Amino acid sequence: MNRPPLKKQTLDFWAAMLFLAPNLLGFLVFTIGPVLFSLVVSFSNWNLQRTVPFRWVGFENFAELLQSQEFWLYFINTAYLMLGLPVSIAGSLVLAMLLNQRLKGIVVYRTLFYLPSFTSGVALLILWKALYNPDFGPINASLNWLLDTFSINSILTSLGLGAIHPPQWLISTRNILGLPVEEVGLARQQWGLGAKDAILFMGVWTAIGGGNMLLYLAGLSHIPLELYEAASLDGAGRWALFRDVTWPQLAPTTFFIVIMSFIGGLQGGFEQARVMTNGGPAATTTTLAYHIYTKAFQEFQIGYASAVSWMLFLLIFVITLIHWRFGSQHTNY
Repeated sequence: MNRPPLKKQTLDFWAAMLFLAPNLLGFLVFTIGPVLFSLVVSFSNWNLQRTVPFRWVGFENFAELLQSQEFWLYFINTAYLMLGLPVSIAGSLVLAMLLNQRLKGIVVYRTLFYLPSFTSGVALLILWKALYNPDFGPINASLNWLLDTFSINSILTSLGLGAIHPPQWLISTRNILGLPVEEVGLARQQWGLGAKDAILFMGVWTAIGGGNMLLYLAGLSHIPLELYEAASLDGAGRWALFRDVTWPQLAPTTFFIVIMSFIGGLQGGFEQARVMTNGGPAATTTTLAYHIYTKAFQEFQIGYASAVSWMLFLLIFVITLIHWRFGSQHTNY
């Protein structure tokens, strides 16, 4: 095979670089540049209010955040909101299997289930904030209707038990695990449903019919029908078909979804906190992402905020490595 002359190769290279230059320049200026700049700044005490003279502090910011109970509380908040990941992933798989049936009009059903994903963002969060309103929100109105219709409180009172009331949702510090507000641990008086759970439930609802469902649909469409036919001839039932055919074939898709979900969960929580709760009540919905925002753009501690962002990066990196190390062993490509 004849290779083109060296001069022509050089011209082709520089022509390609010319066309790629806008993207490369944008990547360097708006991605790599800020990332490296934040790494450098994390070793300083840079404060936009100039209340202290600028100086290099080495690893002081990292040592401070690791000793800060505030940082670990916000890490726990972030992890708490990720408790719904197994439910949302399993729900996406079940929904994808239902929508993978060869039925008339199935495309319409797929569109309807994916439709909420088009309204993601601030509009969706404002809608859910109204739904969770404890005074006139539809969720508490429905719960009150159920309590009144079935006389549940009257029955509980006659049995010597206390009456129950709908949760206060976004204005309550209670949570399912009973996590206290200002310290790391458990507190019995904090058991219940509150702001953490409201955001958790909302996240599960939005994730089930979103991108994970589409990924599972794509994975299901690529499973050879011959595998199902062979298993059926061997007497496999529905559960056996799922266990021995569907689930192993979806292992690469599940592996990808789990990794991306964990990364998104650790990075998430900012929009929910900013729009729905402002990090409250009592900072119970403040995640690491929102903590970085408040430190950088409300308290103007750019150096410390950069250190927190890089600590978050290290957490994501380590967890991803663990997933890759142990999860890839059970994945067939």
